[in-house]
Amino acid sequence: MTLDPDALRVLEIGRAAGGEPFETGSVAAARAAYNASFPTQQGEHEPVAATLRKEIDGPNGPVAIRIHRGIGAPRTGARAVLYLHGGGWVIGNLASHDEICRWLANLSNAVVVYPDYRLAPEHKFPAGLEDCTAALRFMAENAGALGIDPARIAVAGDSAGGNLAAVLALLARDGLAPPLAAQVLIYPNTDARQTADSYRRFGDSFGLTAATMAWFRDHYVRTPDDITDWRVSPLLAASLAGAAPAFVVIAGHDILADEGTAYAERLRIEGVPLVLRPWLGQIHGFVSMGRHILAARQAVNEAVVWLQLQTRLQAD
Repeated sequence: MTLDPDALRVLEIGRAAGGEPFETGSVAAARAAYNASFPTQQGEHEPVAATLRKEIDGPNGPVAIRIHRGIGAPRTGARAVLYLHGGGWVIGNLASHDEICRWLANLSNAVVVYPDYRLAPEHKFPAGLEDCTAALRFMAENAGALGIDPARIAVAGDSAGGNLAAVLALLARDGLAPPLAAQVLIYPNTDARQTADSYRRFGDSFGLTAATMAWFRDHYVRTPDDITDWRVSPLLAASLAGAAPAFVVIAGHDILADEGTAYAERLRIEGVPLVLRPWLGQIHGFVSMGRHILAARQAVNEAVVWLQLQTRLQAD
């Protein structure tokens, strides 16, 4: 499958801009470069009905969250989405994926909660995961005040956020986090061993490189033993049975393509209701590139259509 013309254009823009790979410099430099680049990738931030920013309590201290109420979301009993941003557990913030969160809120007439979870290497695994769990707990315990239906809370995330979302869905299954109605995993990282063949096929020249992904992982884990902990590599969990129904988005030209597909296949084999949606011509991160890639909003819209149906079924 050839690259989508929009994705090819993004890669050309990146090559023309130059810039050093994240792994050749400091974490501070990587964050500065990312913070300068992501606004040029996102499209216009569409208005939502209301936005609130606040801090909630977490096991490692306060966690900042942003709450978008989508246009058309009911004042009470709305469906809700906890969105976890990507960025290799090292970069990303409340602004970096705001376009996606606004789309989710408006397209699904929902309330979207978006936590600024702790990042590595200052806060290694499992600090960020614990912050995300705290955000889910906040949503469940304050459903009335938020105007949401606690039985219709879904989790969604992309890349490292997809990793956190997948793990959170398993914690919820095991009663270690509030229950979830659904999970949306967008090109998720599911195997920190980084040995899948897509690392060879797309390890360079397709945006996210194998070298950068190793740099992210090595900042996130405390020791090499964490790599095979299922809370870092959910593909290695003993069982995925009983997890919330899943919608999995795969980018075809992505080093994470094979492990995301493998995770989806395990969900299917183990009886979890699943939709696997491959975007064969796309690159890693395409859903965050709405300024240039038409498929970005299309992918979110497809996930929303499924999410609306799934949460309606849960409510029934």
